[in-house]
Amino acid sequence: MRAGVFAYRDRRRRRRDFRRLWIIRLSAAVRQYDLRYSEFIHGLQLAKVELDRKQLSEMAIADPAAFQQIVESVKKHLVAA
Repeated sequence: MRAGVFAYRDRRRRRRDFRRLWIIRLSAAVRQYDLRYSEFIHGLQLAKVELDRKQLSEMAIADPAAFQQIVESVKKHLVAA
């Protein structure tokens, strides 16, 4: 019983921890382009980019050129708004 309770609790905690990790990675990545995380997320919504935080953080690490294109698109939509 006790192990089941811990397993249930920690499955939820793992999701929370990974979301925090993705947000930290994205925040660090967009700082290089003179944006804050909150501005970046708002710009993604304006640009109608439907990538989640996990995909974006992986892209920032593995494919910086593609991530830079997304950031430029976000900046363009933030200026227009």
